[in-house]
Amino acid sequence: MDPMIYRFEDFELDTAERQLRRDGTAIALNARYLDALILLVHARGQLVTKDRFMDAVWRGIPVTDEALTQCIRTLRRTLGDEAGDPRFIATVPKFGYRFVGAVEGAGAAIAPVPSLPPIAHMPTPSPLWQMGASGTAGAVAAGVVGGLAYGMLGATLAVPAQSGALSFVLVLACITIAVAAIGGGAVAFGVAAAVQRGGTRSSLAILGGALAGLIVGAVAKLLGIDAFALLLGRAPDGITGAPEGLALGGAVGLAYWIAARRAGSTKRHAGLAGMILGGAAGLIIALLGGRLLAGSIDVLTQTMDGARLDLGRIGVLLDETGFGLRSRMVTSAAEGALFGGFTAAGLWRGSAR
Repeated sequence: MDPMIYRFEDFELDTAERQLRRDGTAIALNARYLDALILLVHARGQLVTKDRFMDAVWRGIPVTDEALTQCIRTLRRTLGDEAGDPRFIATVPKFGYRFVGAVEGAGAAIAPVPSLPPIAHMPTPSPLWQMGASGTAGAVAAGVVGGLAYGMLGATLAVPAQSGALSFVLVLACITIAVAAIGGGAVAFGVAAAVQRGGTRSSLAILGGALAGLIVGAVAKLLGIDAFALLLGRAPDGITGAPEGLALGGAVGLAYWIAARRAGSTKRHAGLAGMILGGAAGLIIALLGGRLLAGSIDVLTQTMDGARLDLGRIGVLLDETGFGLRSRMVTSAAEGALFGGFTAAGLWRGSAR
């Protein structure tokens, strides 16, 4: 459709120049907000649903309802409009918005909603890449925190305790970061791919996270067992694998989905949901006999002769013998909470840009 100039009261909306003017003076307006105003004025008198805003203005980039609310709030403030007594933009509760102002001048005849002109700003990175990379960064951050904690703990539990303390910190930190990056990257891109497919608030996010966790857990366990069997002639039994990946990946996807469905959610809300659900998943894994990182390290140290790290000494702090159920419950819940919280927060940060 050809560019038009729409006039309402003392405003002019020039779609060719992509400019809103008042009494001939240009008004600065965010490119996306200008697109939203053009969409509303083009469809004047008609309901513009939230989904149409998401498709036409944000063009598939996953954002929260709060982004649209902020957009309408800014447009009303720019136009001197009020939500309670609208002259231009009326709210249709739970559905969307409608432009109710009288439009005059060129292009005043009611017309179908056209395709919007290209957005005049730098291209936005792919939502899949953006969300996946941000979620992976969150998982790596969890690995850094957990790795340093395990490294310092390992240095104190080494036998003898004073020998090679710095090496324990570095080795355990690197292992934890690597595991978090691989597992978190798979889960993050799984959730991002599901969101790309089904939309921001689609429950496919849960399935995407769970499936990615299942696959990466299964592959990692298979490669780990084969590697130990090849190098040492025997393979550890009971290290973390597909069920644990399924549980943690599903917890991250569920945390993101809960935050996406809650109006006004922030990165902090997504992170808190991830911590709670990830911690719960870790606890359930331990109760069902599964193992996460600390439990797997304990199995490996029991398999290898001469290992200097004795995680069984954690049990002393929890009034049990060896690295038993209490130790697995505490460490698994802590690992799950860290992984879930940081990864979910990273995903949310990537989706809200």
